[in-house]
Amino acid sequence: MSSTDLQSQEIRGLHPGFFLRAITLGALLSLFATQPSWAGKQKVDLIVYGDYLVTMDADQPKVIEQGAVAVKGRDIVAVGSAKGVDESYRARKKLPGKNRVLMPGLVNGHTHTAMTLFRGMADDLELMDWLNNYIFPMEGQFVNPEFIKVGAELACWEMIRGGVTSFVDMYFYPDVIAEVVEQCGLRGVLASPSIDFPSPGFKGWDDSFAAAEAFIGRWQGRHERIIPAFAPHAPYTVSPEHLRQVVEASQRLKVPVSMHVAETESEVQLIQERYQRTPVRHIAHLGMLELPLIAAHMVHPDAEEMAMLAGKTVGAIHNPTSNLKLASGIAPVPQMLEAGVLVGLGTDGAASNNDLDLWEEIRLAALIHKANNGDPTLIPAYSALTMATRMGAQAVGLGEITGQLKAGMRADMIQVALDSPRVAPLYNVISHLIYATDSQDVVTTIVSGRVLMENGKVLSLDAGKVRAAARAKAREISTALAPVAN
Repeated sequence: MSSTDLQSQEIRGLHPGFFLRAITLGALLSLFATQPSWAGKQKVDLIVYGDYLVTMDADQPKVIEQGAVAVKGRDIVAVGSAKGVDESYRARKKLPGKNRVLMPGLVNGHTHTAMTLFRGMADDLELMDWLNNYIFPMEGQFVNPEFIKVGAELACWEMIRGGVTSFVDMYFYPDVIAEVVEQCGLRGVLASPSIDFPSPGFKGWDDSFAAAEAFIGRWQGRHERIIPAFAPHAPYTVSPEHLRQVVEASQRLKVPVSMHVAETESEVQLIQERYQRTPVRHIAHLGMLELPLIAAHMVHPDAEEMAMLAGKTVGAIHNPTSNLKLASGIAPVPQMLEAGVLVGLGTDGAASNNDLDLWEEIRLAALIHKANNGDPTLIPAYSALTMATRMGAQAVGLGEITGQLKAGMRADMIQVALDSPRVAPLYNVISHLIYATDSQDVVTTIVSGRVLMENGKVLSLDAGKVRAAARAKAREISTALAPVAN
């Protein structure tokens, strides 16, 4: 008998379980010899993808094709190619990026959220007529905590839907607005307004300023997405003595200030007559340019004033739609940028815009200065986008945490769909974002790692309830408005 026959006979004599054990042992050895695809990868909470990744990070390429961002908790931990991110990270949740741009969320540097309930109430009027004969009377009659809640929810719904992730607000009952922001997931610099004459809930300066300080005491450091601020209305409605109070309190409490500045020619003339200075020189004389100041509008600074603003913790917020509609003028944005001023974009309130669509502001900022200066090279597309993201965040004091897709920054980002006929064909994604995209193209909104909207559906607010409450308030306002309109 050959040795081969002997081996075959021995094998035939073995117990059948031998083969099962041998196969099982072999499978285990194979398992340990070949690592699973997730072995060695860092676990994160979220990976978001995009056919085009627009980081707005000066240290990265402007556009990364087939990109991704990895998120752990509230922060970005990695930005780069989808392949590279997938090789290093595994996620609990993934958001695909086919036919989508992934980019930082937009920063709305100036608005009045609850004024969404006055949208379309009074149009085609000069600023002081609009304020004194329509807005102020209706505010006096209707503004209360319930009004604020409904209006703020409506505004937040609109901003989440349009890709705004951070905003600066100036309106009454800021505690109510803060609670809405806390619940809906947005990031807000919320300013409690103070003014020298009676306003909703207040007799004048003393009680409105005291309420602003109390609001800051309640919310400062309470929530990472909510920064309380002072909001003296404007140089023409707040005395120099009271603005000095704001300077002292802002420095003592280390909080920013939001204020309307140099919005109209009539304001410039009025301040010049009262104080023999222009609005910018007036607030500079009072020490306000040494503060973290969010200066809304800044339509009428001169060259010397622009130089004064440069290098300061002052952001000039350009509100092109509102300024055009109210004929306030066109801010010298190219000149401010050339001087080194931080310029952000804002919608203003929906009562004077009439929406909170920051894409409209981006497009106008890229267009009107070309025509106004006779130079088509001014405010190129990427510069306009910068004012709505990285520079916009810097202008409102949030530049260290948002406005870019960069490791260590907050995970504030959006996905923009590229499946509309408006963006076909696609040669330059930055061009399409500025000149073709609108708010309805945003499909995903994320703030501090929390998905607020996915596939076009807002998750953090009940849209049906918000819409119904807004319509109910509108019926009340319409009844009261009829005699005013007549």
